[in-house]
Amino acid sequence: MRTLLSRSRRAILAGLVAVTAATLFAAPSHAEGTIRIVEQFGISYLPFHVIRDQDLLKKHGAAQGIEIKTEWQRVSGGAAANDALLSGSVDIVSAGVGPLLTIWDRTKGRADVKGIAAGIAAPFYLVSNNPKVKTLADFTEADKIALPSVTVSVQARTLQIAAAKAFGKDKFDALDKLTVSLPHPDATQALLSGSGTITGYFSSAPFQYQVLKDPKIHKVLDSYEVLGGPATSVTIYTTAKYREENPKTYKAFLAALDEASRWIHANHDAAADTYIRVTGSKLDKALILSIVSDPQISFDPTPLRTEIYADFLHEIGAIKNKASSWKDYFFPDIHDRTGS
Repeated sequence: MRTLLSRSRRAILAGLVAVTAATLFAAPSHAEGTIRIVEQFGISYLPFHVIRDQDLLKKHGAAQGIEIKTEWQRVSGGAAANDALLSGSVDIVSAGVGPLLTIWDRTKGRADVKGIAAGIAAPFYLVSNNPKVKTLADFTEADKIALPSVTVSVQARTLQIAAAKAFGKDKFDALDKLTVSLPHPDATQALLSGSGTITGYFSSAPFQYQVLKDPKIHKVLDSYEVLGGPATSVTIYTTAKYREENPKTYKAFLAALDEASRWIHANHDAAADTYIRVTGSKLDKALILSIVSDPQISFDPTPLRTEIYADFLHEIGAIKNKASSWKDYFFPDIHDRTGS
């Protein structure tokens, strides 16, 4: 009798543990109208700043017949953004093309993470305070290159593409050993100080323009040169589960993003003010305005030249799934647009 009772208790306890574990590790689901968004540092996230500043989610939520409650969070680097999304602690994240492709590949057939839209197409520069460094071949073991996330970030993947072109495809990772993960503000300070081991920085706006004001810092590489022209650098993405369970919220978010993009392109001066107001930036407005109005920069949500990254990552074995086009890793809501 004691043995049977003991077995029964063990079975009950095991069941409770299983239920508890399932509860703990199941991604939380939300009622329509809740959205938790992750952004990172820099002007690449200006559409988010406009959405927040103008309360566009409230506007487009009302058009869908719902009231939207929004929570904004900030992380540094695509790896952190992906971790936050997979943990279920956030709903929508923004990061480079590299992190999107990585998480799309790893969640295919499960969480099915895909892109909602592009955030920005903008050139980003590899800069250095080492006067001896003029090309990629000039970096040595004494140099360290800061970027948002080693290996995963769009800067890291672009560096690999550039290395493959410079040294041969089998040496695409030749410079990976020199890279270190640093948030953009920290990398900027490290490079400007010139007192540490950081001698290179694969940056983004506005930080790259800020450091290039120092005559001791120069540009080594331009991402547009590597990719053959304008290309999406930041993407916005979520899980299939969130999109399916929150169709009205999802539509409202995409509509708000489209409106923010159009407004930025039509209102450069006011957009610069928005960036400064929302982020608390101490940078000169003239610098911000020059970036926002730069014809090389576009906030159009349509993906551009992302397939270059998809093909490269599959070729080097960084992702297992080969994409037939950009539509494989973006949700169909924007498939009617002319992307690449």
